[in-house]
Amino acid sequence: MAQSPYQQLEQEFRRLHAFQGAVSLLRWDSAVMMPRGSADVRGEQLAALDSECHALLTSPKVSRLIERAQANQAQLEDWQLANLREMRRERDHAIATPLTLITRLARATSLAEVHWLEARQENNFALFAPHLEEVVALTRDKAQVLSQALGLAPYDSLIDGFSPGFLSADIDQLFKVMIRRLPNLIREAIELQAQRPPLPIVGKVSLSKQRTLAHEVMRIIGFPFDRGRLDESSRAFTEGVWGDVRIATRYDVNEPFTGLMGVLHETGQAMYDLGLPAAWRDQPVGRDRGMALEESQSLLLEMIIGRSRPFLTWLRPLLEKHFGCTGPEWEVENLYRTLTRVRRSAIRADADELTYPIHIMLRYDLEKQIFEGTMPVKDLPEAWRAGFDRRLGLRPSNDPAHAERTLRRGDRERPFRRTVRVAAAERARPRSERRRAGADQGCNRQDALGGAMVALRRVEVPRNGSRSVWDSCCGDRCRVRCCRACGDCQLTV
Repeated sequence: MAQSPYQQLEQEFRRLHAFQGAVSLLRWDSAVMMPRGSADVRGEQLAALDSECHALLTSPKVSRLIERAQANQAQLEDWQLANLREMRRERDHAIATPLTLITRLARATSLAEVHWLEARQENNFALFAPHLEEVVALTRDKAQVLSQALGLAPYDSLIDGFSPGFLSADIDQLFKVMIRRLPNLIREAIELQAQRPPLPIVGKVSLSKQRTLAHEVMRIIGFPFDRGRLDESSRAFTEGVWGDVRIATRYDVNEPFTGLMGVLHETGQAMYDLGLPAAWRDQPVGRDRGMALEESQSLLLEMIIGRSRPFLTWLRPLLEKHFGCTGPEWEVENLYRTLTRVRRSAIRADADELTYPIHIMLRYDLEKQIFEGTMPVKDLPEAWRAGFDRRLGLRPSNDPAHAERTLRRGDRERPFRRTVRVAAAERARPRSERRRAGADQGCNRQDALGGAMVALRRVEVPRNGSRSVWDSCCGDRCRVRCCRACGDCQLTV
């Protein structure tokens, strides 16, 4: 029996999924395993695969099949209609972007990765600046062609590639509300916590002990090590596809919770990815609905659950088992005060729940200035330092090294990931904080872990994949867009 146009499209996009999965794993390898001197070779490999993806999406065959499938859409189920919508969206993005631009970006970002790491280690932003300038220039070109094709502002056309339906106006509105409240809230929290500071956790914890603890925590949470793995890198990140998820983190012998919190953050995203619908795993509708939702699950696990008393009550015996720790500084209440302590810091990855949004808002402002051409890349370190002084009353002394983190590697995710992270945090927190408050009252329950993990296990978000679209259905109640399929706006309030 002959296949319908829609069925033929599914086959084409199954091939595209395989190519994109290979690209993702090559990026993981670049950060974890690849020798630095191989960056040029890796750039060519990524450019070749990106070219294949572009050729498939822009082929006359795919466009012809999309038109025929649309003409017969009455015969499709709801999820297939959503899949067809996502296919068309990917096709439109690809047609708008010239192949030469795609391959140049692939090569430039691969080199930028290596030079970012070198600049960070040498504490010399000048080593990275020319590579970042090239990526910025190419991305501006991409924004212009996408803007014309999608009818969006250039910056919004870039956001659309990572969180469809979000606009910079949504983010600006959210940030405007938050920046009015955060400075006083941070100051009040620091003053209140100073009345009862936590006992310091001194001494070093070996990397091997931290690795063992991280693996056991991930295993108990439910991370399937037969379909994923944990490695180490200069930065924490998650890559891969459904069925093969790769996590990387960084450890610090002097800060035993840095690696664990990073693992929890990335495990949150991995569990989201692994929770996507298996039946749609190789189709556009089966992918994540944007980085905002992915990040919301990361922050839910790291910031809300991972720092709650029930979770720490459950974690305490594992700390003693793997770290051999004893003493009052390792008691649950002191760990809770340590991990929820508000501090002004220049390191985003180590930021607390209140100052974390300040880091994101600063990066958002800086990247918009760079891409709008109002600030040259060479001025980024000083602008970063001045921004911290203005927003947190903190003037970092080692600004060039940290400024490199602002647009970190100049890769395909940066700088656009920054624009959705606070939106993601805002989505994760209000509902989850109520859950945490209830869980914290139940610290004497027999199953402390169950009280802490219930929010994560009940999350329904991944099961829809990209079936739903974003819409402003909540109005003034949430001030950001939510999913049409969420009913009572469960993703936001």
